[in-house]
Amino acid sequence: MEYLKLPGEVKVDDKGDRIMGSSNKPLAGQKGGLGSPGAGEEPHADLSQIYSKDLLPTTGGERVTCIFFQELVNILIGYIFKSNERSSKILDFHHPHQLKDNLEGFSLDLPDQPEPLEQILVDCRDTLKYGVKTGHPRFFNQLSSGLDLIGLAGEWLTSTANTNMFTYEVSPVFLLMEEILLKKMQSIVGWAEEEGDGIFCPGGAISNLYSILVARYDFYPEVKTKGMSALPRLALFTSEHSHYSVRKSAAVLGMGSDSVQVVPCDESGKMIPWELESSIIEAKAKGLVPFYVNATAGTTVYGAVDPLAAIAVVCHQHQLWLHVDAAWGGGLLMSRRHRVKLQGIERASSVTWNPHKMMGAPLQCSAILLKKRGLLQECNQLCADYLFQNDKHYDMSYDTGDKTIQCGRHVDAFKLWLMWKAKGSEGFGSQVNKCLENAEYLYKQLQRRADFKLVLESKPEHSNVCFWYIPPSLRKLPPGPERNRRLHKGGRKKKAHHHCPDGILKLQVAPQIKAKMMEEGTTMIGYQPLGSNVNFFRCVFSNPATQQEDVDFLLEEIARLGYNL
Repeated sequence: MEYLKLPGEVKVDDKGDRIMGSSNKPLAGQKGGLGSPGAGEEPHADLSQIYSKDLLPTTGGERVTCIFFQELVNILIGYIFKSNERSSKILDFHHPHQLKDNLEGFSLDLPDQPEPLEQILVDCRDTLKYGVKTGHPRFFNQLSSGLDLIGLAGEWLTSTANTNMFTYEVSPVFLLMEEILLKKMQSIVGWAEEEGDGIFCPGGAISNLYSILVARYDFYPEVKTKGMSALPRLALFTSEHSHYSVRKSAAVLGMGSDSVQVVPCDESGKMIPWELESSIIEAKAKGLVPFYVNATAGTTVYGAVDPLAAIAVVCHQHQLWLHVDAAWGGGLLMSRRHRVKLQGIERASSVTWNPHKMMGAPLQCSAILLKKRGLLQECNQLCADYLFQNDKHYDMSYDTGDKTIQCGRHVDAFKLWLMWKAKGSEGFGSQVNKCLENAEYLYKQLQRRADFKLVLESKPEHSNVCFWYIPPSLRKLPPGPERNRRLHKGGRKKKAHHHCPDGILKLQVAPQIKAKMMEEGTTMIGYQPLGSNVNFFRCVFSNPATQQEDVDFLLEEIARLGYNL
């Protein structure tokens, strides 16, 4: 592996994952330090004797600051290179007690006295070493994966600027970028130019919370001052496969999780519109007041897209607020090929969209989009005089801080703006298409193999593919309760174990494979039960670096690790 050559270079040694200085001597935590420069090299500081107080803004700290950051950048570049090497591990797994016990000199304890910059660099290295390479092309564990380098550059710049998104006076450029991004996303959703509002939020769960908060205010503005005691008993509706944040938001907002009415889904995980209608009528008969429906565009497990157009008709008939949780599925709107799957989203009153998922923006990057302009401000505005003075010399509509339930707000817009400049809308579309092509390839491979079984026989709608691995010990059993029981509980008698005195290993097939997978660090994939389906694997594709060879590797690795179960 070749590395960027910088003065005082630090690189990751392939053999030991050790930080090495330009003299090829290890840093602190090993023996030695940043040694003397070789022939023709610029002299550099011995960071074992230099502390953070010696960096800028200390007078004369420019040179040391430059050296420190050059060393740090090389650590980061080495990590990026290794994250893209298929031969490198995704993780070097250790249990919590091992990491807490100063594993290999890596101490999590906080000292009373400052440690030198050399040790700080070692700590940076070790933090990355014992973490998970979510940018690795064989990381399939979460909906957000990959490492977009333009987005990463945007994140670095954002942290360097270190400003806040509450007023134009401290964040002029970033606020304009956020406005432009929100308008672009609202246009892609299909709203008219004169419509639309929104903000970037700390994750899809908070975006969903905003949708309920604003919807409730739209129906009952008195809730802002008088609280829930002034309101009737409200009812919200969401599908049984929707994200748990809807119930959690109802609890946080004082309505209680019991106010959420769960609507049945069909076998593919889509909300059934006539069941929604029935649930609304039933809630009214119980004396509840329906006001809000959450439809999901891309469920967490199956990737199902609810029938948005049909749900919109039901909401219109009953005059309810329609929210579309497109945290996962919003990226499909960027693809000419797949955006039709979200037909009807333009009829929503609000939309959650997470670019940090299918669009590949670094965490976190989530937007709540609202069709009715001004409602977000009315709902949350409290006019703190120390921030939002009425006599400022610029257009105060750009002081967006009073739209939010937060005060301080991180700049999440710039990295996405920079990525959009680098890729264009077409680039995002190609990226989405590639991920769904990988999903279709996995689906077809699973159809051909006797050692795997698909949870859903239909072609995947999104990039989620769900399946079971069937070990040889269970393949002669016909599908049914007995095989399910043994898949779920483990199919083989084991020697008596102190955790399992009856001799039956209580672990399940998928968890056993996942545990071995993490111990070896070769790949990562998630699993879960859902409804009547016992534990199954869920593979999701959101990293454009993943190729068909990685899909093949995943299947072979699962088969290897699970063969003897």
